[in-house]
Amino acid sequence: MAITLTDSAAERVSNFLAQRGKGLGLRLGVKTTGCSGMAYVMEYVDELEEGDQVFEDKGVKIIINPKSLVYLDGTELDFAREGLNEGFKFNNPNESDRCGCGESFTV
Repeated sequence: MAITLTDSAAERVSNFLAQRGKGLGLRLGVKTTGCSGMAYVMEYVDELEEGDQVFEDKGVKIIINPKSLVYLDGTELDFAREGLNEGFKFNNPNESDRCGCGESFTV
């Protein structure tokens, strides 16, 4: 089981954590929502919760709860700028479909 970051995603997360001045890492998860069933969730973590799985890539800790790990295993988190837009992108090999707006996905 693994979760990885591209160089640009690792740099962006590291910069955000430095600006915050605290934090163990970044929590990735999924929640039930949207037209395709699931959506990605990201938040900074100051304390681990029971059962959390911790991965480290490029000096950044990625924290995932056991329920989300099943859906995120093998995912690569990227950060990209396209024109005036910028944001994180999940390259998840477990996705079977994604809604037209790109906000939710199906496994």
